Amino acid sequence: MASETRQLFIGGESVPALDGRTTDDLNPYTGEVHAVVAAAGKADVTRAVDAAQEAFAEWSATSPSTRRRILLRAADCMEARTSEAIALMAGEVGGVGGWAGFNIMLAANILREAAAAVSQPVGEVLTTETPGQLSLAVREPLGVVAAFAPWNAPIILGTRAVAAPIAAGNTVVLKPSEDAPIASGLFIADVLQEAGLPAGVVNVVTNAPDDAAEVAQVLIGDPRVRAVNFTGSTEVGRIIGTLAAQHLKPAVLELGGKNSLLVLDDADLDHAVDAATFGSFHNAGQICMSTDRILVHREVAEEFTAKLAAKVASLPHGDPADPGTVIGPVISPRAAERVAALVSEAVGAGARIRTGGDGAATVLDGVTPDMRIFQEEIFGPAVVVTAVADDDEAVAIANDTEHGLSTGILTEDSRRGLALARRIRTGIAHVGNQTVDDEPQAPFGGVKASGYGRFGGRWGIEAFSATRWVTVAGGPGHFPY
Repeated sequence: MASETRQLFIGGESVPALDGRTTDDLNPYTGEVHAVVAAAGKADVTRAVDAAQEAFAEWSATSPSTRRRILLRAADCMEARTSEAIALMAGEVGGVGGWAGFNIMLAANILREAAAAVSQPVGEVLTTETPGQLSLAVREPLGVVAAFAPWNAPIILGTRAVAAPIAAGNTVVLKPSEDAPIASGLFIADVLQEAGLPAGVVNVVTNAPDDAAEVAQVLIGDPRVRAVNFTGSTEVGRIIGTLAAQHLKPAVLELGGKNSLLVLDDADLDHAVDAATFGSFHNAGQICMSTDRILVHREVAEEFTAKLAAKVASLPHGDPADPGTVIGPVISPRAAERVAALVSEAVGAGARIRTGGDGAATVLDGVTPDMRIFQEEIFGPAVVVTAVADDDEAVAIANDTEHGLSTGILTEDSRRGLALARRIRTGIAHVGNQTVDDEPQAPFGGVKASGYGRFGGRWGIEAFSATRWVTVAGGPGHFPY
């Protein structure tokens, strides 16, 4: 099948890079070219910011009802393109059909949640010491927002990168992942344009991998860009956060995780196995919230691990375009090599493979804290199971990481689970469930090296608006001189 050719999206138009350069977008399952996209340079980034800045005054003054109507229409347009999105994600990022369908569903709901937010209160009346004065705290849009979207949940996270900012009245320059320039960027722009979003409100700049650092520096460094959001690895997030801080710009960073699932001694083990399998291997483990470590009470550890290994071994894997596939490919040969190295190093140091290895979905036990796979985010189809003596040891291990995104606690006693959740230092905790979940109205984000700031609901609107103090005098002032 011939590869698709896509250009930059700037000022409501598809345009080539100014120097005419392009870059290949590869299919991770076949290794073939899925698409050819424009490779932006510094001048292209500047003209995207030009377009966003030009559109800001009119968009920020657009009525709430107009913004809501466009966002709701975009949600419907998104859902109408489900079949297209499933094919796109299979070809571009190796996403299986169920995962791609979930991307569309959640992205549409993110747009609807953003639509609901546009008419929420944007300030409050304050008390004042000045007689007759009206004192207000009002929230206003910031201006141009630089948004960076990753490849792993491309339609969800590309949509999330722009939805709250434009709902709050900002304009956006979106830089999608080099591994998903269409699904996490140009597809989102297509949907918004179809819904009637005015030209320049959202602009998409795709680039070659070697140009990523330069594009980010130019985008964040432009003085007209007033805020940044980034979803991706902690390693790159540190760079983005540093750049934003150097230019005194607020940032929302949603980064990696080393997420623990606690299986307590009173858990329903069959439910725990199903939950752990989903949490560890959905999208081949390539989710920031994926379960990396399963901490199981010693009394039930062997029974749980044997059942988990049998369940994981039965999961169909292979071609993401096959509707029966549960586990598709990882995003690149480099990613596959990294996961394989983590597994082989652990086995060489004494860990035991209970199922998998050699690129298949893998369950390990006998892993010790000095092994890399115990400390580093796996971001692939592997999970480690560790037996613990009691709740206190489980909490200690769960907290023994630089990350702090998500945790899950499986127990039949919700009070016990809630008490443990309050002791684990993560931005998200699920009692009675595994680590992977997302709802557009909930505050989403982590602590420690998993980032700062929150997407979702009113927290997302607050992140992309500024609070101003405004007063209206009630009469002539009284001044000392």
